[in-house]
Amino acid sequence: MIPRNADEPTLLAGLSTGDVTPEAPPAGPPPPTGPGYEVRPRARAPLPGDADEWLEVSVGPHHPSTHGVFRMDVVLEGERVRRLKPVFGYLHRNHEKLAEQTSYLGSIPYTDRLDYFCSLTNNWAYVLTVEKLAGIPVPERAEYLRVITAELTRILNHLCLIGFLTHDMGTMGTPLMYAFREREKVLDLFEALTGARMMCNYFRFGGCRCDLPPGWVEGVQRFVEGLPRFLDEFEALLSTNEILLARTVGIGVLPPALAVNAGITGPMLRASGVNYDVRKVDRYGIYDRFRFRVPLGEHGDTYDRYMVRLLEIRESREILLQALRDLPPGPVLNPQAKQRGLRPRPGEAYGRIEAPKGELGFYLISDGGPNPYRYRVRPPSLINLTILEDLCLGHTLADAVVILGSVDIVMGEVDR
Repeated sequence: MIPRNADEPTLLAGLSTGDVTPEAPPAGPPPPTGPGYEVRPRARAPLPGDADEWLEVSVGPHHPSTHGVFRMDVVLEGERVRRLKPVFGYLHRNHEKLAEQTSYLGSIPYTDRLDYFCSLTNNWAYVLTVEKLAGIPVPERAEYLRVITAELTRILNHLCLIGFLTHDMGTMGTPLMYAFREREKVLDLFEALTGARMMCNYFRFGGCRCDLPPGWVEGVQRFVEGLPRFLDEFEALLSTNEILLARTVGIGVLPPALAVNAGITGPMLRASGVNYDVRKVDRYGIYDRFRFRVPLGEHGDTYDRYMVRLLEIRESREILLQALRDLPPGPVLNPQAKQRGLRPRPGEAYGRIEAPKGELGFYLISDGGPNPYRYRVRPPSLINLTILEDLCLGHTLADAVVILGSVDIVMGEVDR
């Protein structure tokens, strides 16, 4: 063996063959590293879990680590999440205060930009509240059109969520493109009906802006008839995939008690086994006329949240079949409902619907003027985000990204 205090050529030769003997630790205090510096030996190595072994990192605000302009302050021990703080506000547009300075009619296009994947359900929640405030009835045909467009929106939202969720797992876009292929069919229908693909601005106080164009019902029927074949293919691709199972089963478990106490709604709540759906509870619109089931999970993990959304797509299809079958003739807008210059009587109202992400509610106070005295939104994305730390604690950072994807958020309604 070659001693390490040998001359340089001999030492280099020994390094290449591995014949250098280990160097003994120096005796006495270590030499100073420079003027003004002192090297102090540690009394002991840090134990696992010590604060000086934790690392605080900022995840986001950008894709693909977070959905939209959203940031997580994460404290890690190795790769395990020990603390997590959601950070909002990067997309704040002051929606609620703008609406208090805008006419009731002028706020409808702003609602499109809350959950911009689901503009039609945003429209419905808002006009429903104004109709409660002003006592405006809605024609039968308009009620059916609202249900049809809302359930098409639910299908569109859940398909995209599943695509984004699997993309977060590293599928490199294949399920997402499958989902977007079906989404395009729905957007084509929305464009034919409203003139816009995403920012539809279609609902009005007392009904809908316009009636159906020729061939629109037939287009919806073709989409609905082809949906089971696509869903069967989609489930065969994903539901028993061993990677998806490994990344979702037992990950991000949400206990039912915590879900209820935190005000969680929508598929996240039902995935934890809580049977609560505003369509069944309030029976707003004409939902009491339709037969459909409310899918429930058993474990409240990420896989249950995935599966509940798949099952809800099938139930939305059943609602669409009934609504298309029973769609009556008649007007789509109450001619006595005032749109411009609406001044509801003084009072307050809260209207809510089962939006694709959960309970979406609007709270309005009228003082008799042309714009709301107070305007507040209860967005499901914001409320559902409040338990993100509880879902992620103890999981790896890679799991936290998947858990966030299963919550299903759109920052437009988080920041408003």
